[in-house]
Amino acid sequence: MIPIEGHKNLYRDENTGAILNADNIEYNNYLKLRDEKLKQKNEIDNLKKELSEIKSLIRRLLNESWWNWIAKFK
Repeated sequence: MIPIEGHKNLYRDENTGAILNADNIEYNNYLKLRDEKLKQKNEIDNLKKELSEIKSLIRRLLNESWWNWIAKFK
């Protein structure tokens, strides 16, 4: 690993030429942020599913109420 001048945590891989970041704190912060975003996405997906179920139940309730109301006049 060859240190990159002016960057204390960056190194160049001698075989591939790739630049690697050796800062564990930065990596752990990235993992935490990624996990938080995934958790938020899952929560949003669950809320969308629940909202869809609620809308379906309301439509069903309104439809049944409408037909019950019509039946009174037959």
